[in-house]
Amino acid sequence: MSMAGPVSPLSTHVLNTAMGVPGSNMSLSLHRQDPSTEAWSLITTGTTNEDGRCPGLISKQMFVPGVYKMRFETGQYWETIGESSFYPYVEIVFIIKDPGQRYHVPLLLSRFSYSTYRGS
Repeated sequence: MSMAGPVSPLSTHVLNTAMGVPGSNMSLSLHRQDPSTEAWSLITTGTTNEDGRCPGLISKQMFVPGVYKMRFETGQYWETIGESSFYPYVEIVFIIKDPGQRYHVPLLLSRFSYSTYRGS
């Protein structure tokens, strides 16, 4: 699937905190959970740019209330830079109640830890 447009109500930023650099060229995917079946539906896939960002994740029209998941392919990322990682992937699950707001979900990453928070 292709990325939505350049303006997205949802953004992310991957930071490799172990090396002090952006997490560039990391594959990721965005999913939404079906409220009746709890099954995940793929919305889009992408790759972080040189700054560790992935613009255009979802259009305003597609961004509706619900449970979302961003999956980051962290194991693959570490392999490409010659390192190993304890986490083969990271999934961040979050709830959107007001799609009119802007949401920023960064991933701070090292080989043996990660953290996230809701930014704006």
